[in-house]
Amino acid sequence: MSLWALKKITDICLLVEDIERTVAFYTDKLDLTLRRRAEGFADFDMPGVILAAWEIGHLSENTGVRDRPGRAGHKACVAIELPDPSEVDRLYQELLAKDVPFQGPPEDYVWNARCAYFYDPDGTVWELYAWLDGGPGDYHDPNK
Repeated sequence: MSLWALKKITDICLLVEDIERTVAFYTDKLDLTLRRRAEGFADFDMPGVILAAWEIGHLSENTGVRDRPGRAGHKACVAIELPDPSEVDRLYQELLAKDVPFQGPPEDYVWNARCAYFYDPDGTVWELYAWLDGGPGDYHDPNK
């Protein structure tokens, strides 16, 4: 048995430019509860996982891990499964009223999910999704 089979992901840490801006976004706009706050670092309680934010400069100063120059483009998407497609629409409206920047309104996608996408202050993509009738099933690209 693989070592990885015995482990589970407990934390997801987003690398951010400005920890104060990040904490304000996640607490004020997304209503997350701040769990722990330290210099250059914060984490938030979420069911099943801890969402952390670590300022890139602080990480580099304290661990030697360097920021990658020219980090253009998105490198990750954090997805939140909601119980019903109507919840995607409801949460979209709620967050839009708080000026959360969305890619566009919720849509139904060919992978049988209703989704809406927004960005945090560092450009991390967040997906709100709920399965449509029939659940995830097998995805087959109709363009192929």
